[in-house]
Amino acid sequence: MSASTVADVEREAAAAAADAAREARADVLERSGPIDTGPPRSARQQKRLDKLSADADGYKRFVVDVWITNLNHVEFGVYKRSRNRARSRQFTADMDVFAEIIENGKRTGLLAYREDLWAKKTGLDKRLVFKLFTEGLGWRATMDLMLGRSLQQTLGARGLPVMTYSINTNDDDNIIYVERSANKWVGLPENFSFFLLVDGKPYFYRLKRDLIDLGGDYTLYDQQDKEIGHIDGRVFSIGGYWTGQVRADHADKRMMATLKLFCGMLIFNKQCRQHLKRLHREMLRGTLDLKLEKQEADLYMNPRRVR
Repeated sequence: MSASTVADVEREAAAAAADAAREARADVLERSGPIDTGPPRSARQQKRLDKLSADADGYKRFVVDVWITNLNHVEFGVYKRSRNRARSRQFTADMDVFAEIIENGKRTGLLAYREDLWAKKTGLDKRLVFKLFTEGLGWRATMDLMLGRSLQQTLGARGLPVMTYSINTNDDDNIIYVERSANKWVGLPENFSFFLLVDGKPYFYRLKRDLIDLGGDYTLYDQQDKEIGHIDGRVFSIGGYWTGQVRADHADKRMMATLKLFCGMLIFNKQCRQHLKRLHREMLRGTLDLKLEKQEADLYMNPRRVR
């Protein structure tokens, strides 16, 4: 190896180490929570600060911008993919970053999916797995298409594709399940639903596709059927572009992660429906190999089992 090549490798290694150190520092600061800089705030002061942290109209917003090529600073370069795997064990060898998250005008996150698992597999091995990362590739959440549960729901709906997705986040003990409703008439909007557990109390939500919908628009309703948010898809977009807004009193980290992953899923929504229809037909004919992929099977394991 020449001296110039050695120097290049050393510079690359030093850059990777610096990136990893910055990411580790950010993770430690996030886990430790906010630093106490003074006396406790009153409820009135805290409410005012919460309002200031949202937009002036009381909503928190984000943008999901889907790239049309892999020629981006995250993927491009000889060492990039191996460095990305070194930063996070969640960034697997087949991981493809396809979108960025923008909040307050700054990139705050990235969306990636397991490309080989979706593009090269067949049958029940063909699964859609998304992951949400920070700008520095720190893992934040994963969204899995649960084919076993989805097929069960599709069978019960007599062939109507009913997708079930599971979401697990990096700092939460509970799984979030996002499901497409089987109550769907031809030509009418589809609905998805999920709930979040807050201190043991469930809060239920529904995402309804807008009746007049050109770019993939969904309205978010709470458990009292009140509109609390919206996902607005851009009509003239090559890759995909969604602007999401949620009322600040509902916009905790899990809600925001769920909606960001949901926007990423919309790119594949039609393909997922077609995949479920195909699996259902093969199952009815008896030609489907009914064996779940190991990682999905693990997600169904009894948490109270003897280990």
